[in-house]
Amino acid sequence: MEFTIQEINNRTDLLPGITLGYRIHDSCAAVPMTVKAVFQFINGMEPFFNDTDSCSKSAAAAVPALVGETSSTPSISMTRMLGLFGIPQVSPFATCACLSDKRQFPAFFRTVPSDHHQAAALAKIVKQFGWTWIGAVRSDTDYGNNGMAAFLKAAQEEGICVEYSESYYRTQPRSKLERVANVIRRSTARVIVAFLAAGEMKFLLQELARQPPPPLQWIGSETWIIDPEFLRFNMCAGAIGFSVPRSVIPGLREFLLDLSPEQALKSPLLTEFWESSFSCSLKGSSEGARECNGSEDIRALQNTYTDTSQLRITNMVYKATYAIAHAIHGVVFQSSKSQICSHFFKLYVPLQILDQLKRVNFTTNNGFQVWFDSSGDPVAVYELINWQVKKDGGLDFVTVGHYDSSRPRGQEFSMSRAISWVGGHTEVPRSVCSESCPPGTRKAVQKGKPVCCYDCIPCAEGEISNKTDSLNCVNCSSEFWPNTQQDSCLPKPVEFLSWDDTLSIILTAFSISGALIAVCVAAVFYKHRTSPIVKANNSELSFLLLFSLTLCFLCSLIFIGQPSEWSCMLRHTAFGITFVLCISCVLGKTIVVLMAFRATLPGSNAMKWFGPPQQRLSVLTFTLIQVLICVLWLTTSPPLPFKNLKQYKERIILECGLGSAIGFWAVLGYIGFLALLCFILAFLARKLPDIFNEAKFITFSMLIFCAVWITFIPAYVSTSGKFTVAVEIFAVLASSFGLFLCIFAPKCFIIMFRPEQNIKKHLMGKVPSKSL
Repeated sequence: MEFTIQEINNRTDLLPGITLGYRIHDSCAAVPMTVKAVFQFINGMEPFFNDTDSCSKSAAAAVPALVGETSSTPSISMTRMLGLFGIPQVSPFATCACLSDKRQFPAFFRTVPSDHHQAAALAKIVKQFGWTWIGAVRSDTDYGNNGMAAFLKAAQEEGICVEYSESYYRTQPRSKLERVANVIRRSTARVIVAFLAAGEMKFLLQELARQPPPPLQWIGSETWIIDPEFLRFNMCAGAIGFSVPRSVIPGLREFLLDLSPEQALKSPLLTEFWESSFSCSLKGSSEGARECNGSEDIRALQNTYTDTSQLRITNMVYKATYAIAHAIHGVVFQSSKSQICSHFFKLYVPLQILDQLKRVNFTTNNGFQVWFDSSGDPVAVYELINWQVKKDGGLDFVTVGHYDSSRPRGQEFSMSRAISWVGGHTEVPRSVCSESCPPGTRKAVQKGKPVCCYDCIPCAEGEISNKTDSLNCVNCSSEFWPNTQQDSCLPKPVEFLSWDDTLSIILTAFSISGALIAVCVAAVFYKHRTSPIVKANNSELSFLLLFSLTLCFLCSLIFIGQPSEWSCMLRHTAFGITFVLCISCVLGKTIVVLMAFRATLPGSNAMKWFGPPQQRLSVLTFTLIQVLICVLWLTTSPPLPFKNLKQYKERIILECGLGSAIGFWAVLGYIGFLALLCFILAFLARKLPDIFNEAKFITFSMLIFCAVWITFIPAYVSTSGKFTVAVEIFAVLASSFGLFLCIFAPKCFIIMFRPEQNIKKHLMGKVPSKSL
């Protein structure tokens, strides 16, 4: 401040003809001392201009503006009193967000950003590096409490959880400090945010050094993150935090080095500095120490006084002093020069300076723009500081990023170089209460713990989560099913009895074999069509029966393959019609046997009423009835393919819907009716005394047929998918083979292997005399 005032007084464009004076008071970081100094400023106990011009002749006058304080709590006390008199206060380092409330603190301004911005920036940093489980320590002051409250609010919005939040003030009992240190040592959080003033931070690090905790990633506030005194604590290696930008003030280093013993004697503070730096005593300042002989060279010192490489808060003082000077310039030169002295020290002048401070907008000599918003705050600009290990093993401040609140939302933060983390590692340390839940699981908050502590619960059946840390699982659509990891929905496999299925191959082989055998038997019968055994067994109905059995064998192939509209309509109708044709032939043969027996009785002409024309008509009639049933079924509600999504959750059954259940059971019922009728007639004729009587074989065939289809009903109802189709095919093939073997196998055996029995004489010799 002294350097800046000297620089302003030497300028001709700013306050020309006016010399600024100053008084400096030390608050000793204590509120009572701060209040005492404020009263002295307000009451004007001593004149503070040392010039000999006319203005100095004024009696003790109130100070028109103040630079300070550097701490938030003393600043609050100051501005509450200064605001009553309208005396503006420009602080270079009081960051408490509470001071932005103009209703409470109308006369407060500052050149350092509010902690509101720092807290938001710290929360963004924590979120950016994936830390969701942190510890928090703060100074038990307005600065620490308000700053931490702002940070915790921002952290909560970012989804960050705080394991503990402890406070400490340097005047509190040591037991409180030990308790805070033990909480840090026992915690599971590996990242700690410290909103501490330098005094509290020093005590805390000293206490932790006695029994070091596991390596911690420190996140610091601006008060200590750039304090060189803490670089000696190696446990803070890798610490990061925000600070006001570093700057260069032209001429300041020369001003500081231009200090003589005579100048040092004028100030108790400088006297103490000189004597401690050179271990000597200035003349008349103290007794018992070596007297300074004038050979002391301040330029040879290597301490914080001569180090101007980290001018951060210093620049805030520089800007604050210039802001007041520009405000005074605006007030003074609103009046004529003759009125300056008469009006300058009146009570309303501080109010005018206060008003002018709201309007200041200038650029300092080192290139920083200065202006205040409606809250008396500047634009928040920070550097991200990282404590990196140097080659010699020491720590140094390195700027690794920037934060500018004037940038568009979401673009405020930018990185300029890599960060060295705790322990010198390049990998970002992890600090989470619970590890991230992988896709396929969802988070379930642990009872009584923060939301960042959770269990990973696998998604329920049919649900997925395709993101890390999903709160909920979602259902797959009806035609999709989760994969094994339950992180994506895959199309459900479509199941039907395909041609390449092993079961299909077996059934196809039986079907084609049955059809070929039926064709071969027909060929044998045709070759031996003039033989007695073929003639005696109604060759016309036998050939028609063989033809229908061939169709029955082949119609089972329609059931195999992917269902389509034509295959669904054809498979049930073709099956129903061919089987009715087959049963009609068997029924005709049964009736012929009965009529033939009655024709042998004296005076009977039964065969005249059931000759070949009547046999053909009966077969045609029985078959047309089934055709009519199928036509009605297909026209009203035909069987169509549909995707069965309810039978199995994890796959789709592609099957043929029945359409009309009445039509389906009408077709089966009609077949069953004819089979039952045929069975009854064959059973009645089973003991007829004729070697060519087929009634026994028809009875067995119908018995097999009915047994197969009675068994089919519960099997059909209890199975699903391709096995339902397989049951249908098996029933068709089993009943077809039953008819074929019972009716045609004995005759083929005689024709092929017992030709001596296939003669009329042999057959007639077996017939009783009454039948002849």
